[in-house]
Amino acid sequence: MKRAPSFEEEMRLWAQAYWLVAGVDEVGRGPLAGPVVAAAVILPPWRQASWLTEVRDSKELTPRQREVLAELIRREALAIGLGVVPPEVIDASGIIAATRLAMCQAIKSLPSPPDFLLIDALELPEVGVPYKSIVKGDGLSLSIACASIVAKVYRDRLMQELDARYPGYGFARNKGYATPEHLAALKRLRPCPIHRRSFEPVARTLTTPEDDL
Repeated sequence: MKRAPSFEEEMRLWAQAYWLVAGVDEVGRGPLAGPVVAAAVILPPWRQASWLTEVRDSKELTPRQREVLAELIRREALAIGLGVVPPEVIDASGIIAATRLAMCQAIKSLPSPPDFLLIDALELPEVGVPYKSIVKGDGLSLSIACASIVAKVYRDRLMQELDARYPGYGFARNKGYATPEHLAALKRLRPCPIHRRSFEPVARTLTTPEDDL
């Protein structure tokens, strides 16, 4: 059975008087459309709420589970920050640089400066805060897992709003990912303003005659 995320990393830091430990994670690196979104979440030290046992990497939860947990996280977290980087920046700088930018925005938007960062996978020396990068951290650290949930719920809601603005692509259902429905709509309608033009197959639709798609 897969191990649930825990406070193991956080407890080591709390014991060293790093009281404000922010978990940092992102969602939306893979979609063909929409922004990349990052969240930074600072949980109360030594908190032992029953709902924390339900927290997982956001990809392992149902939409309803994520919504419920996101509300609990927003209610009990000491601080939450969000970063949103749009498709045009993703196209200009690349998805890794855009992801790091979203994480930096999330950290800087925290109302309380963190003492230490637990970051999912990436390195962020530019933020000037002590940190630890943890591969697959959203499955190991509760703070990072909570950040993944907050970011996922925020981005999913944003994509639902964008579905109304750019109908026909199914953004409310596919959230910009390359589902068969989305790919068929992309061929039929061509890219809209929130598509990532540097991503295949979006780039292909810009260089291929419509009759050949």
